[in-house]
Amino acid sequence: MAGMSTSSHAMFGAPCWVSLMTHDLEAAQQFYGSVLDWTFRRARLGDVCSVGLHEGIPVAGIGALARDLAVAVAWTPYFAVDDADVTTARIRERCATLAVGPLSFGTGRAALAADRDGAIFGIWEGEVIPDWGVGRKGAPAWLELRTRDAFDAAIFYGEVLDWGGERPGSCQVAYENDHVVLRHGEDTVARLSGGAVEAAPDPQVRPRWHVHFRVPDIEAAVHTATGLGGSSVSPVEQSETDCWITLRDPEGGLFTVTSPRLGD
Repeated sequence: MAGMSTSSHAMFGAPCWVSLMTHDLEAAQQFYGSVLDWTFRRARLGDVCSVGLHEGIPVAGIGALARDLAVAVAWTPYFAVDDADVTTARIRERCATLAVGPLSFGTGRAALAADRDGAIFGIWEGEVIPDWGVGRKGAPAWLELRTRDAFDAAIFYGEVLDWGGERPGSCQVAYENDHVVLRHGEDTVARLSGGAVEAAPDPQVRPRWHVHFRVPDIEAAVHTATGLGGSSVSPVEQSETDCWITLRDPEGGLFTVTSPRLGD
């Protein structure tokens, strides 16, 4: 994470970054650059990582996996924490899985974990980009956890990430329209939805975090994605104000694009 920065202590518990790990960094940059209108620059970690920019503002990271590493390509959200060691201890205590870390990276420390239902997420202690925030500018429009039991998940993440606490600056949790909604200040940053099936053969319906990116035209984004070897894995869905569709990139990474609602 480069540029002007602040500390994860200032936004503890809130999403602070999203990243994709892929086997072909150059191909991923071409795909997401075309679909989401991003440009890229090299990250501090060197040639194996890049930062996606939208209109010059950092949006997301893309990192290269070893080609012989049998790891699924996936988008992962990272949450800011005060102390990575304390947070990873909480993860273990609650029967979740700590996959990697905490390890030192550049200006901070990171760890990768899976919650009790298998949804992958990361934590970050250190410098964060102040311009980056879910729902703002070029950053993701929102994050969505599709999980087995949204209430159970909210309790887990609340205990691990200090959601719903009395400490000033805590993320607040509310139940709205059959979903658990997470807010940081005035910003809605995530939604937790129940009903995912752990043993489902399709990863689209397994417990996982989905990243929603804004696009000006969903039809154009789908056309571009499919033309570059991606595919759509859901129909277009709509709320009162937005519409969205989940896509799969050429290496299998799932992501969702959203735009203002289509005209009736």
